[in-house]
Formats: sequence, C-alpha cells, structure tokens
Amino acid sequence: MTLVIGVDVGGTSAEGVVLDENGEEVARGTSSGAIVTLQDPDSAAAAVTNTVRSAAVDGEIRLPVSVLWAGLAGAGSQAARRIIEDKLSGTGLADTVQVGTDVEAAFFDAFGSGPGVLLIAGTGSIAWGRNEEGRVGRVGGWGEHLGDEGSGFAIGRDALRALLRFEDGRGDPTSLKASVLEYLGLEKPRNIISWVSAATKGQVSALVPLVVREARDGDKVAKGILSLAVAELQSHVNGILRQLSPWAEVPVLALHGGLVASGGPLREPVSRSLVTLRLKLFEGEVDSPRGAARLALQTTIST
Repeated sequence: MTLVIGVDVGGTSAEGVVLDENGEEVARGTSSGAIVTLQDPDSAAAAVTNTVRSAAVDGEIRLPVSVLWAGLAGAGSQAARRIIEDKLSGTGLADTVQVGTDVEAAFFDAFGSGPGVLLIAGTGSIAWGRNEEGRVGRVGGWGEHLGDEGSGFAIGRDALRALLRFEDGRGDPTSLKASVLEYLGLEKPRNIISWVSAATKGQVSALVPLVVREARDGDKVAKGILSLAVAELQSHVNGILRQLSPWAEVPVLALHGGLVASGGPLREPVSRSLVTLRLKLFEGEVDSPRGAARLALQTTIST
C-alpha cells in the first residue's frame, strides 16, 4: 500500500499526517516547531524528521513512505527549500521529498487548486490568496523584524514594550507589568532585556494568554494591543482583496492559526471586523498537515 506524509512546521509546533493511496488518514505525529533560516536549517530539518518518526510510531509504519511533503514557516525562497530538501533527502523518511511553505499546505487543504483567501495568525502572520483567474497574491509574512503584524509574536512583543514604557513613565499604567514579570519569573523589568535576547518567537508568543486575560479584566493597554492586532490582520485581508481584484464572485475566507482558528482569542473580533468586506467565511477547520499530505498524494498521482 502506498503511503504519503505531510508535515506542517510552524514556529511553535509541528504536526504530520499520513494518508494512504485513497486519501484516508492512517496516523498523526507531533513535535516541536522551528522557523527555517539559512543560518540554521538543521533545526527545521530536525522538526520534520521528529514529526515523521512520531507519526510512523503512531501508525506502526515502516519508513520510508512514498512521498514526504513538508510545509515550513520561512521556506518561501527557493534557497531555503533546496537546503531543507537536501537535509531531508537520504534520511530514509521518504523516497521523494518536497518542501514548500506552511501557507501552501493550509491553502491547499481549504481550497485545493481553486480560489480563496487564507489568513494565518499564529506565531507569525500572513495572508495568501488566489482569484478565479489563478492569480496569486500575498500580504505580510515578512518575519519578526519587518512584519508579523497582528501575530502572537507581535502581541507578546507589544506587551513587553508596554510594560517597559510604563516603567519609564512614558506609557499608561498596565497590569501587564506584574503579570508578565511573574510569568517569566523575573524580579525587575530590566531583566527582560536578557530574557528577550535569548527568547524564541514561540516564547514571546506565549505571552498572548496573559494579554488576553488582562484585557478581559479591563486593562486598557492590553485591550489596545489586541485591538491593534485585529486591525493589522484586517489590513492583511484588505491587501489581498485589492491585489487580486476584480473577483468574479465574493471570495471565501479561511482563518487559520492559534489566534484565529476556532476557539482562538482573536477569532470573533477578526470575524466581526471582516463583515464589512462581505466575505464568505470558510466552513470547517483548516488542517495544514492534511493539506501537506494531500499535496504529497497529488505528487504520486502526477507521477
């Protein structure tokens, strides 16, 4: 029986899905995530490897499978894709290895080869779309230094900035100061400098629940941080609609990522903010590793 596996690797976590030749799910596996960088490709390759092996254990599967399609955050360039493919080839995970982005995997799960708009807001943020003519557009996804507006990383970073501004007397009072310092186990705000210099994007994003809690308890600064995130995500979608206009029909919007997926802290406010755009909301949940596995299965069919 032909088996394929798709892996979705984000900044925080990774998940893999094994499908049989009929597209039926056989197993799943999880691991810690990683962002692809040309300086440290080994971390991303290790995340894929650990996820594949976890899925193999879950399904009692003997490796290699036929095709591995790995969608990774940060794999937008050909150079990044090639280096990860080289790292994974010859590891015994699959006969054929293909690398793309986590965005491609999520979009394929929601829309296949058809039109639609996908907004991802998790550790990072990006909007991606395809119109009826097949034109593709992208907004955001520029990384933590130049982009990631509205993401978990941006919210966590803004929380740190807000409490430091309060400490300086430059910003409004906020309960984030006490809650963040307690969570991080730090005695003084100045200790944040050394902490954040060594922190990963995932660790900064882990501050989001604190911001959500303080906002619900009435903290105006925390509310402002979340409102800004919602506005930034709406601007991502606006950008895609403008890039790919005119649309023959009202496009469908799929929301994906820890912040905006079902049950996510920004799901409802983002959905409300997009009502004015007259978009249809995608029904169901986007499953990125399943989308990656379907891309792997498509490879076996085309060959």
